[in-house]
Amino acid sequence: MKQDIETFLEYLAKEKRYSQNTLTAYRNDLNQLMAYIEAEKKKGIIKSTTTLLKSYLLNLREKRYSLATVARKVASTKSLFEFMVDSGKLNENPTKNLAPPKVEKRSPKILSSSEYQRLLAETAKLSTPEANRDAVMLELLYATGLRVSELVSLDVTDIDLEHCYVRRSRSSKKKQVPFDYHISQLLRNFLENARLDLLFDEKEQALFLNRRGKRLTRQGFWQIVKNYASKAGLSGKITPHTLRHSFAVHKLQSGVNLHSVQQLLGHAYISSTRIYERPRSSSR
Repeated sequence: MKQDIETFLEYLAKEKRYSQNTLTAYRNDLNQLMAYIEAEKKKGIIKSTTTLLKSYLLNLREKRYSLATVARKVASTKSLFEFMVDSGKLNENPTKNLAPPKVEKRSPKILSSSEYQRLLAETAKLSTPEANRDAVMLELLYATGLRVSELVSLDVTDIDLEHCYVRRSRSSKKKQVPFDYHISQLLRNFLENARLDLLFDEKEQALFLNRRGKRLTRQGFWQIVKNYASKAGLSGKITPHTLRHSFAVHKLQSGVNLHSVQQLLGHAYISSTRIYERPRSSSR
């Protein structure tokens, strides 16, 4: 089964051009499936593949995975066996009656344009290097939909000002997320001024620095957003992820298709992107 999984992953990489995040998600799910099947076979009890898959599904539920996680793992399993049928490795798909759990997905909260401007306006009330950094981070997040972990992990070399894109993953050119000229100018000004004011060690490559000249942490940025949201009179439930949600919804509303938004967000499954089709305001 190991070779079948590798062949499938190679197909996803070369033919489907899936992102590294997607491939990693598939690999983890399918390796778990393989480990379960191999463990069951070692017991010496002969079971059909269909029976093994059903018991695997029960095992996932017994491990108390969330419904969303179980649904994802079932989707990975079904995709593998569908590929094996299409490639002639199997004559019949043993997962055709394998039903994933139904997952009720809540519409994500988003910021309206006016709410975003209120949040951003709070950074303009201060003239410190930290405030300038915060404004750039908020605008970059709102313009690209990066995850917070991706935002704080950025190095200076991940930003291409000439071609206006940020590199989400250094291992793949396909993970270039574009931004407009306005963001390019903001970043250029930040690199030439505020970042240098925060920089203590010239060897430091992190794009966004804290007041000690070290890479700003994920937790640190969450606290920054929380503070600005409070000052702006916005709901305390607004987080950096709210900006990512807002990016996705606004892209869809502007006419960008769902698959393109999936790629921009780096989602492993398009089902994760569908939640943005019916958003709700953060102020509700």
